[in-house]
Amino acid sequence: MAPVTAAGEQPAATPGEEMYALVERLYPLCRSITGDGVRATLDIVGEYVPLQVHEVPTGTQVLDWTVPREWNIRDAYIADSAGNRVVDFAASNLHVLGYSVPVSATMPLSELRAHLHTLPDHPAWVPYRTSYYTPQWGFCLAQETLDALPDGEYEVRIDSTLDDGHLTYAEHVVPGQVPDEVIVSCHVCHPSLANDNLAGIAVATFLARALAERTPYYTYRFLFAPGTIGAITWLARNAERVERVKHGLVLACAGDPGRLTYKQSRRGDAEIDRVMRHVLEASQRPHRITEFTPYGYDERQFCSPGFDLGVGSLSRTPYAGYPEYHTSADDLDFVSPRAMADTLALCREAFAVLDRNRRYVNLSPYGEPQLGRRGLYDSLGGRSDAKQAQMAMLWVLSLSDGEHSLLDVTERSGLPFDTVAAAAGALHGAGLIKA
Repeated sequence: MAPVTAAGEQPAATPGEEMYALVERLYPLCRSITGDGVRATLDIVGEYVPLQVHEVPTGTQVLDWTVPREWNIRDAYIADSAGNRVVDFAASNLHVLGYSVPVSATMPLSELRAHLHTLPDHPAWVPYRTSYYTPQWGFCLAQETLDALPDGEYEVRIDSTLDDGHLTYAEHVVPGQVPDEVIVSCHVCHPSLANDNLAGIAVATFLARALAERTPYYTYRFLFAPGTIGAITWLARNAERVERVKHGLVLACAGDPGRLTYKQSRRGDAEIDRVMRHVLEASQRPHRITEFTPYGYDERQFCSPGFDLGVGSLSRTPYAGYPEYHTSADDLDFVSPRAMADTLALCREAFAVLDRNRRYVNLSPYGEPQLGRRGLYDSLGGRSDAKQAQMAMLWVLSLSDGEHSLLDVTERSGLPFDTVAAAAGALHGAGLIKA
């Protein structure tokens, strides 16, 4: 029970606790790249932020891909000769191979084994496996469960459908001062996996809410879509908008106890890459920065050479970097409010820098302008950081040549970004620089 206040009221939940509660709500749902599980997930997210939901019909050509048939599942099990369910979809949606075709049969264990997936190195865990584009059926179970099954006949039942339907994704837009966009993407296709990627969904949702509390400089477009095919579908359907996307961030594996990891864009020197490096280093958080590789999450779609967008990826422990990845051990105990709150805070800090990182032109470039008669020195009176603020003004004036950004000023001067940005604001207000 949460502690009570002096007035007897429950204290407000922290952002980390609220995000964890959202993960708890989403965790039981069976998601895949299409189907009602995705819709149910978006319905819940839509309670937190308004969403525009898109339905793209089966068979639609999206770049080099085709939207697949829609998959839904009602029940699945393996039952022994006495009718006992030894593997049961109702107990965990990880027990069924994702996108399994329907099956109703009785067969010996020797034949059934070809359709069973386990993790011998972690005998108590159930793996997560899928077969999106090859018609198959199968079950996932703990190795120790398989080892305990006696030879004999087993009833096998997967009550699923693969029909023409739709691929579903959603967008939420936080309007900015300019139409240039920042894409924030997370995938919504994984079933009961708390870190990959329910924590990413939660952080994206609460980041959208935080940005909406002010009017950001950029327009922020949040994309909730199934992995790979969802991003490809969005890119195919938004070719006219892609040129507006100036920066982007893919969120995944955002709630585990590991240190923060930023994977750079394909460019390696995109503005989002520089901002993330700066904020991570300035915050003194334990972190790791990795080079781009064409494998991972949807950053590889946004960074594909035809688009080459400046989109990086933020996680804590990256995909496949922890034993629990894509297993039943990626459960509600594996993520924490504290870790998600830290990921959210880092995102807010990064976007606060990104929003203010503009290039200016000095309107009085011949010699140093007289700051005192404009009241700029007077405005520093009594400030403990007056000397630092004065130096920030001089640095901004010196590098406001239309070529250097405020982040350039920060890196060259060694001054804090917030101090540099405040100096730029004061100089702009005095008419000494323009954006």
